[in-house]
Order: sequence, then C-alpha cells, then structure tokens
Amino acid sequence: MIEAQHSTPAMRTLYLSDTTLRDGEQAPDINFNTDDKVAIAKELSKLGIDEIDAGFPASSEHSFKSTQRIAREVGPLMEGRDHIGYPITVVALARATESDIDRAYEAIKDAPRFAIRLFIATSDIHLEHKLQITREECLVRVARAARHARQYTPNVHFGPEDGSRTDLAFLCEVYQVAIDSGVSEVYIMDTVGSSIPTEIAEVIKYCKANVKYDASVRWGVHVHNDLGLATANTLACIEAGIDIVDGTMSGIGERAGNVSIEEIAMVLTMHQDHYGVKHRINTRNLTRVCRMVTEMGGTAMAPNKPIVGQNVFRHTSGIHQHGLLRNRSTYEYLDPEMVGATSDGLILSKLSGRSAFQARLERLKIDHLDLSPDRLNILFAKFKILAEDRTEVTDADLRGLVKA
Repeated sequence: MIEAQHSTPAMRTLYLSDTTLRDGEQAPDINFNTDDKVAIAKELSKLGIDEIDAGFPASSEHSFKSTQRIAREVGPLMEGRDHIGYPITVVALARATESDIDRAYEAIKDAPRFAIRLFIATSDIHLEHKLQITREECLVRVARAARHARQYTPNVHFGPEDGSRTDLAFLCEVYQVAIDSGVSEVYIMDTVGSSIPTEIAEVIKYCKANVKYDASVRWGVHVHNDLGLATANTLACIEAGIDIVDGTMSGIGERAGNVSIEEIAMVLTMHQDHYGVKHRINTRNLTRVCRMVTEMGGTAMAPNKPIVGQNVFRHTSGIHQHGLLRNRSTYEYLDPEMVGATSDGLILSKLSGRSAFQARLERLKIDHLDLSPDRLNILFAKFKILAEDRTEVTDADLRGLVKA
C-alpha cells in the first residue's frame, strides 16, 4: 500500500514596518531630536526592519528635515541586511491632499527605496465630526490622492484612519478605490485600540474576500493598545493572512501605545510553526535597540516590559532561583541571548533561598571565605534579617555581612 504524500505548506514572510519615529514620537512624554532619529533609524535598518515610517513631513519643518536626513543617510545602508538583499524602505506619511504628498516626496526622494503612505479617516464618527464630509467626498479624496502620489512612485500605501470602526461595506469601497487608483499596500487601522482579536480578524477576512486585488497588493495592520490587546489583535490578523505589521519599538505611541515589534518578533520566533510565517529581524539586537529608543526619548521603560524589560530575566523567589541554578529553562521560557539580554538575574531578597545565597557568595570569590555547613547557616540567618527591610541585597551588602 502506497502512503499518501503530504507537502508542508511554504513558510511565508511577514514584513515588519516601524513607526517609532512618527507614531511613537506622538506619545506625550517622548521627544527625539533629529540626530536621535537618524541614530535610531540606522539601528532599525541593521535590525532588519523592512519599512521605516520616518515622519510626517508636512506637519513641521523638524519632521521634514529629519525625514530627509533619514532618506539620505539611512536609506542606502546595507549593514546587517545581507540576508534581505536590499536597503530599508523609507516611508513618509501624508494626508490625502496634494500639498502633503508633494512635501512627503521632497523629503524621501533621495532614498534608494521609498514610499508615500496616505491616510484619511473613514469611520462615520470621524467623517461627521472631524472632517465634516460625506462618504462620497471621502472616496473622491482617496482616488485623487492616490493618483497624485503615483506620479512620484509606484510604492503608494494607504491606511483608513479609524478603519476598525468603519462600516465594513464602506471600508471595502474605500480599499477598492485606493487599489484601483494605484495603491500597492493597504492597512487595517485600529486607531483607538477598540478591537478584540476575533473581531479584527473578521474585518481582515471580510475585506480580503470582498475587495478585488492582485498578488502585487500587500495587506498590513496598524493597531493601538488601549485595551491591552495590541499583540493579541496583531497575531489574530497574522492568522487571518496579513502581510505586514506596523508597530513601534517597546510599544511606544499615543495613549497606551502601539503594538510592540519585539513582542511580535519573539512570538513568531518561538511559535513559527503555528503561525506559518517567518520574519527577518535580528532578535539579538532587540533589547539594545528598545532601550536605546526609550533612553533617547527621555522616558523610562517599565521594568516588567515583556521581552526587553530589566525584570524579564531577574528572579527573586527562592524556589525559582533554585530551579534556575539547576537549569535556566525551568523558569525562563526565552533564552536571554536570543534577545541580547544578560542571564545573570538572581536577585537576592527576603524571598531568596539558601541555594541562591550560596551561589552569589561563591561568585564573589571573597578571599578565605568559609562556606562550611555551619558557617553557611550563620551567614544565611544574618542575610535573612538583613533582607527583611530592603527590596534587594547587593554584592556590597554581602561583603559587609561576611566581614561582620
């Protein structure tokens, strides 16, 4: 009997677009100067990001000049991108107006690869209260803007602001007009972070089933984290068949922020077979780049930030510390080296046990240190008393304890 042959589905590539320097900077407590933006853009290029949303040139002279410098200085770079084969695409944001589009083109035209990303609000609440236009006028503006941008480049992107709260039939009309007018990349925009995973996945499926497009058109997703569901929503969209994720490093952005690129990258790294997609990020640079972004932005990263927070590979529980000393995988799902973090994270506190205490003393290599069972019992008892009124016992504390 001949067994049936089953072929393994081809692994598709998920592209990652970074908007740290544009949407990320819109967080109230973030501020990058031009030099900061260029430095961060260089690191994003080396990280393996596919597209960088460098700025909104029509919004200010600062945004125009920083976007222009990124196009000129970062656009041609190939360091760290040999596995990709071409430099990063520099993207500039523009409203659906000719003046915005002209300004965007002037800012990015010197990059070897560039794109203009158009946006206009499409939900009824935005059309009525913000833009004060009809659906029909919205469609006219989309078509006009896309055709104008196509005069500069075939790489025209489009995202309907507040798309996740837009009537689905109208949303499909908007996408159809954009694609028919020459747009090559369209985004589902969860602008206020209102979606839940099953809901936004259905929006993707519905639009892809009801809009006519060919294989040259890519679908992306841009979500915010107002309900704490940005990563979950993005993963649901990946399963629904999107090609691109637009997010920020460390999840910075307006209000509760955007989806964190490092979270998406590591979920896909650890669960590649489940999602059937691969990415091109050098994950060993994630911790360094994320911390660089928050430091340059003048803010602090939450210590419990997934993947890159300082507490991710630090442990206080005695039971956990005992397990880690035997095998780090007992209480660390990720290998710290995978994300460029250090693995020395046994934090001595009142919760620590004897094994972690002894291991730390041995690491200190104190001359003539007596760690016989009786002496260790005495030192450990002193340690427990010392640890009662502090969050962490330092190496200096331990040296003083041994000498006392």
